[in-house]
Amino acid sequence: MKKKKLLTLCAAFMLAFTMTACSGGQSGDAGSEAAESTAAETAASVSEETAAAETTTAEESTADTQEASSEAAETEAGTEDSQAVVPTEDRAGNPITVPEEVDSIISLAPATTQILCDLGLADKIIAVDSNSPMYAEGLSEDVLQFNLLEPDLEQIMNAEADIIFVSNLSSQGGEDIFKSVRDAGVCVAEIPTSNSIADVEKDVQFVADCVGMSAEGSELVAGMEAVISQVRAIGETITEPKTVLFEISPVPYLYSFGTGVYLNEMIELLGAENVLADQEGWISVTEESAVAANPDVILTSDNFSNEDPVAEILGREGWQNVTAVVEGQVAYIDNAASSLPNHHIVDALVEMAKAVYPDAYAELD
Repeated sequence: MKKKKLLTLCAAFMLAFTMTACSGGQSGDAGSEAAESTAAETAASVSEETAAAETTTAEESTADTQEASSEAAETEAGTEDSQAVVPTEDRAGNPITVPEEVDSIISLAPATTQILCDLGLADKIIAVDSNSPMYAEGLSEDVLQFNLLEPDLEQIMNAEADIIFVSNLSSQGGEDIFKSVRDAGVCVAEIPTSNSIADVEKDVQFVADCVGMSAEGSELVAGMEAVISQVRAIGETITEPKTVLFEISPVPYLYSFGTGVYLNEMIELLGAENVLADQEGWISVTEESAVAANPDVILTSDNFSNEDPVAEILGREGWQNVTAVVEGQVAYIDNAASSLPNHHIVDALVEMAKAVYPDAYAELD
């Protein structure tokens, strides 16, 4: 248990570190062109009445032809959308060549490992970072594990994976520690920690595209959008926003975030306000400033410092006059769902919505 807590603590601070150091990858979306069909009209010169009749027939035929062509174009577009999309660059903008067949995978980021497992590819994962087994289900018990910060490159090369997914930790300080692996011809796909929901969705789709499962990736993203749309619709009806403090780690090392973080975006989606919205990114917070902010609700994802983080907050010395404590508005939000930037962030979004506005979101699944 102690080892697991230490690993989780490490993972939480690495997440905050990487998001502080990197603004996240950006990529553009390709546009699509619609196909149009035209039909020529024919005229007969037998008589004025016959010509009129034939013209009417020709117009009806043209309309039918155009409708059929339009339906065919839509069907073809739908087919193309469901086909695998092969990326030519990773989420960091590096050029990559994805193998035609991906049968063995190394994933050195828990968020990516979760995506792969949810796509049903756990059996193809031959190695992961040491934190992934705590979050991903279905991994082999004897799967190789590597130190996220100092992976054994020789052992990685010997594993002969078709593709290796890495986080932006692979290029911290401007040095690409996987350069030798790339130079050897192995596909190394970097996914920097994304700071917005839109970029998280692109990350999910990118991983699916790399393993030839574009349609399945689209389904995961569509599932995210469905939940987000429900929350947004309700959030827009909230007329008296509550203020929220979200603790990533508790006192005495209180850590949270301002704007420019997907969790802040989630707070706003549900109709609330982040008490630290006047700041940006991941931030250390003094206990005095947190108390002075007097949040209406306190959310915490701490699962490593205290056995009962909610009870710890409610019993803090000097916090007895904070509105959230006075009214008992303190809730735990699943650590994995809120800290790993992938499709599971909507699970955390639902938890957050119900914790902040239990009545408004009572019917939300």
